[in-house]
Amino acid sequence: MNLEHLKALAAVIDEGTFEAAADLLRITPSAVSQRIKALETSVGQVLVRRRVPCATTDAGALLLRMARQVQVLEAETSAALGPGPAARAHLPVAVNADSLATWFLPVLDDAAGWADAALDLHLEDQGFSSQLLREGEVMGAVTSDPVPVSGCRVEPLGSMRYIPVAAPGLRHRFLGSGRLDWAAMPVLKFNSKDNLQQELLAKKDVSRQPPTHTVPSSQGFLAAAKAGLGWGMIPELQLADELEPGSLVRLEELEEGAYEDVVLYWQAWTLDSERLKRITAAVRNAARERLRPVDGGGPIGPSRAGYTRRK
Repeated sequence: MNLEHLKALAAVIDEGTFEAAADLLRITPSAVSQRIKALETSVGQVLVRRRVPCATTDAGALLLRMARQVQVLEAETSAALGPGPAARAHLPVAVNADSLATWFLPVLDDAAGWADAALDLHLEDQGFSSQLLREGEVMGAVTSDPVPVSGCRVEPLGSMRYIPVAAPGLRHRFLGSGRLDWAAMPVLKFNSKDNLQQELLAKKDVSRQPPTHTVPSSQGFLAAAKAGLGWGMIPELQLADELEPGSLVRLEELEEGAYEDVVLYWQAWTLDSERLKRITAAVRNAARERLRPVDGGGPIGPSRAGYTRRK
């Protein structure tokens, strides 16, 4: 498993095509193809699906994860040998949009001071982000999956509370006899993976799907709720500055227990890497400041502004 061959594999997957990988590595597309073929010959399996963008096979995912680990260790070894400028190691991390827009922000502040590492964020729903670890796409992930991926360690971060809210005018339109008409009131969803609203409707025995609007943006989702386009489950961190002015109202004031706590975990490679330890510590500290304890207790940190959507 030649190091240059592994670098070519990572470049092809990161850039999406052999031509783009060649530009990154400053070699010809033919040389990239030869390195991938040599790597496939050495392990006796096809590693790359030749499509646009290129993707790994199951065997390729294993090699891709090793390639990324080697790159991190190579950069750290080079820095330890010194002198000279330290190589920047890419730190691919998966995080859901709601986290990125809120409690995860201090991680970006920390990363701004890392001269030897470049953060590479992948947006993915917390219920699916662990798959990126399995495929070797990322070295760490914010996930709702408590079962560690093979070769990874997992630790609980805390829980995000989602609260059903709506614009006052929308709630008033569908409020009759002191109860909301959940079956008729328009609802928002982030994307096809977003089932938080549907879970709440199921708890209320709503069998008919209300009019549904898709808004695949954390900020856009909040803006849509404020505009009265529909109601939605929004993280309480994102609502800190919205409820007091009255631009949004909590729907659980009318219906008891209408909220959802999503427990988040940090999964990362079991790799003895200073850079990986650094980002793990940054994620852990940010979560401790802003997320609820896993047992469902109250908020920990003084600032609860700025969550995001779920995916």
